[in-house]
Amino acid sequence: MMKEKYSGIIPPLATPLLDQQTVDPAGTSRLLRHVLDGGVHGLFILGTTGEAPSLSYRLRYQLMEQVIGEVDRQVPVLVGVTDSSLEEALTFSQKAQQLGADALVVASPYYYPAGQDSLISFVHQLLEVTEIPLFLYNIPSHSPHVFSQESILQLLDHPQVAGYKDSTGSMMGFHRLNMHFSAYSDKSYLLGPEELLAESVLLGADGGVNGGANFFPRLYVKLYEAAKAGNLELIRKLHQRVMEVSHHLYQDGKTVIQGVKYGLSYQGICQETLALPLAPLSEKEKTSMHTFLENFDTDF
Repeated sequence: MMKEKYSGIIPPLATPLLDQQTVDPAGTSRLLRHVLDGGVHGLFILGTTGEAPSLSYRLRYQLMEQVIGEVDRQVPVLVGVTDSSLEEALTFSQKAQQLGADALVVASPYYYPAGQDSLISFVHQLLEVTEIPLFLYNIPSHSPHVFSQESILQLLDHPQVAGYKDSTGSMMGFHRLNMHFSAYSDKSYLLGPEELLAESVLLGADGGVNGGANFFPRLYVKLYEAAKAGNLELIRKLHQRVMEVSHHLYQDGKTVIQGVKYGLSYQGICQETLALPLAPLSEKEKTSMHTFLENFDTDF
């Protein structure tokens, strides 16, 4: 069941759009080629950066089918199946498995508060209808009723649970949970915030699911490799570059999605079209982002 331990840089892929009703197939192909040529170790589609909650299921199916087909097992493809409806999550999980997804990723259902017993039951029902690995995912900024450490450890005992994607931003929480991961040598601990990539990998994390790797994949791969090798001098240099990217992605409280979409548009990969209700960067923010991208040294 568990073919491999997932590790490395696994970008949360943006979803190229032509308009609110149409995925951009050509843009998606260009984005796939861009990140694969950058040496990434896997892909995570239909997560937060992929705008999944704002996309119709028709568009989600279309994107998933194209990505899985074009990647063709070059790297693992992880598919986000988070939903507030158990029935929709079950149906989508089964569809992802049928299309050839390598693993599923599920955060706690958003909107209604759920106790830990309910969250565990939700995950077990997904596991019962699929056979592929599943990642647990905490992102309290979007799904505030998170899996507790106790629930994560309990679910990690299930052979089908592949690991945990941590987008809490809490290094205290990371340390407390990571000390238990030695008992799960075949499970993966992945960090979402790129600002924490270097230190978390140095201290035992297996990799990063970092938004900036959509347009600078090689930078993130190099930083991951430096952290795995313990090359502190190179880590300091590359971490500073990642922090510069992060600073410009998160402008004035905007989500990473607006910055990623503008960056991809600047690179000629896809349009900056966002799914509603998100709005693009303001003209002032675009000018700032354009200046940054124009002057950013991409010699990694």
